[in-house]
Formats: sequence, C-alpha cells, structure tokens
Amino acid sequence: MDQTKTLEVVIVGAGAAGLGCAVALRDCGVKKLLVLERDGVGSSFRKWPKQMRLITPSFYSNPFKQTDLNAITPQSSLADFVHKEHPSGEDYANYLRACVGHYQVPVEVGVEVLALTPHRQGWSLMTNRGELQARFVIWAAGEFSQPHDGGIRGGEHCLHNSQVKDWSKLEGDTFTLVGGYESGIDAAIHLAWRGKQVNVLSRGEPWHDDDPDPSRSLSPFTRDRLREALEDAPGTIRFYKNAVITEVRHDHGGWRLLDDAGNVFDSVTQPILCTGFHKALAPVKHLFAEHDGQMVFSEDADESTLHEGLFYSGPSLSHRQSLFCFIYKFRSRFGIIARAIAERLGLPWEEPLQAWREHGFMVDDLSCCTDCQCAVNGENDEIAEAVEFAGAGEK
Repeated sequence: MDQTKTLEVVIVGAGAAGLGCAVALRDCGVKKLLVLERDGVGSSFRKWPKQMRLITPSFYSNPFKQTDLNAITPQSSLADFVHKEHPSGEDYANYLRACVGHYQVPVEVGVEVLALTPHRQGWSLMTNRGELQARFVIWAAGEFSQPHDGGIRGGEHCLHNSQVKDWSKLEGDTFTLVGGYESGIDAAIHLAWRGKQVNVLSRGEPWHDDDPDPSRSLSPFTRDRLREALEDAPGTIRFYKNAVITEVRHDHGGWRLLDDAGNVFDSVTQPILCTGFHKALAPVKHLFAEHDGQMVFSEDADESTLHEGLFYSGPSLSHRQSLFCFIYKFRSRFGIIARAIAERLGLPWEEPLQAWREHGFMVDDLSCCTDCQCAVNGENDEIAEAVEFAGAGEK
C-alpha cells in the first residue's frame, strides 16, 4: 500500500455495505477510491456456522425491477450466482468476491485501521501499513467478529454462537442457549435436528411476536423451520421466558446460570450465548453523535453530524427508531451516500445512479421505511408454549 497516497474516498470494510457503496461510487465516476479490509472480502460471512443461511430469500427478478433482496447492486443477483434461495455464508462471501472482480473494485486486504482523525482537508487513517489521506471516509466494518456477551458476568465461561463452526461437531446431548431471537432459534433448530435436547432461555417470546419487521421478531423463514423442527425433529426444544440471565458460574460439576432474582438453571454442557454483537461503529463511536443510546446519522446522507465527510453504511444504521440491519434495508442508502460524495466532488450522479434509484438502492423518503403499516393484519401465530424461568428451578 502506498503510504503517501491521497484518495478521494476510503471505505473501511469489504463486506456487503462497503462493496455496495464502492460500486455506486464507481458508477458516478469516482476514480481515487480504495476499500480497506482487515481479513478478506466477505470475511464475516465466511465465519458463519456451516449450517447458517440468509433468512431473507434470494430470487432473480431483476428484469421486473424487483432486485434480489440479498444483492448489493441493481444489476446482480445472489440467487442467479449460487442458484439457492437461502444461501450460506460461504456462498455469500463468494458472491461478494465475484462482485469485486466484475465491477473492478480496488480492495486492499490485510489492512487494519488503527485510528481515524479528521483534519481540514478530510481524514487521516492510521493503519498497520502506514498512513492514508482521504477526503471522504465510509465506515462499513462488520459486526460478526465482535461477539457480545450480553453483559453477563462470567460470560467467558460460555460459547458464543458465532464461535461455532459446525453444529454437528458439538459434543453432548443437552444444550442451553441464552437468547431467543434469530441466532438462538437458528441454533436450537440445528441442534434439535441432530437429536439434541435444547433449552432456550429468553427475555421475551419473540417466537410469538407478530411485528412484521424481522429486525424485531422472527423471520418467516425461521418460523417455518421452527415449526417443522418442533413437529418432526428427533430432538426437543423447550422454551423459558422472562429469563434475564445475569451471571454464569462454572465448576467441575458443570455450568450454573443465574438470573437477576437469583433463580438457578444448571447446564451439563457449556452454555451457548446467542446475544448478538457489538456495534460495528465502536472503534469510531466518538466521531458520531449519540442520543438515547442510539448513534445519530444525518437523514440526507447517513453522515456524522459531528464531522463532515464521515459516512456510515451497514447494519448499525437507524433512522427514526427504525432499524436498517438487514442487507435489503441498509443497501437502500448506497445511492444516497454516493450522491452526496459525487456532488461534493463535482461529478454527475443523476444518470449514473438512475438504476440505483429505480431498484430501491437510493431511498431518500424515510417515511416509507418507518411509517408503513401492512393493510391486512396477520394471523395469530402460537408456535410453542414457554415456561416461566423463575419457576423452572434447577434442571
């Protein structure tokens, strides 16, 4: 890497968010652009458990202006690339790598950004390979490599679901999972199909929530798989609600999980935390405003409101209490960021970004994302009964 290089745009992260923005910028004619990646293109997806799949379906419907929900550009389709409706993490990483080659996106691998500092002409990026200067920076780092222990004391005694490479390789017959959302239910399903007894300890009952937003309840794909597992899998899944686990203790006899009221649940195998991830913005959190625990972004460009020229793209994006944590959500802002940067560089953007707007990659009316309600109410969906954790006692 040329340590004296001055660029127009540096993008941190070669995942879906970073590469999508890069292609949009290339379409606008941005030449001096570089994507920095610490591990490898799509590395977060390659770390997924072998059995994990994208919960949003892929389907090639681009000719009808209905782009594949998992695509990062208006002209590509993950389904057309791998011929699967719910691809694996490895499939998705291969698709991203193909996009890099097809769109000729300049990516520098093995580069870790150690510090990001604003100055009058733009930004200075100190990396493990030297210093870079850029007028604009798009922070698009991933989250999967930053597991969160849910604030549980003794969390180091547990195994985070992101550390599992293959659910079939875990030894034991009975497992305890902490967390009942997507990752927790996904783990429970895979273990049940392998004949395991699974206890799911959850604060709430997301398997009963009817919010149409999969950011706040289980996706239809996961609900379908859960119903099938409960009916036909050789193993069993038992749900415990109102389980606010605050501490895990480990001794030679096994693992003991305690809630905030002192209730105890014993596990003979290492508990598995399905408690999410640290926000990707953590390393640059000080460069963004925060309100009520949420990072603040400008609505016109997903830019820091504290420092001009620093943008964010990725699953930590939120506007008006609405979460943009899925690919099909945060990709709707790729064109918005590209437009802002192209305008400031004096480059044309209307014609280059027309396809991005037509295919939903340039949504600038946020009311569409936050105020829409389905016209027809859904049916009640009682998938499984849950036991009160407080009354579970020692198991």
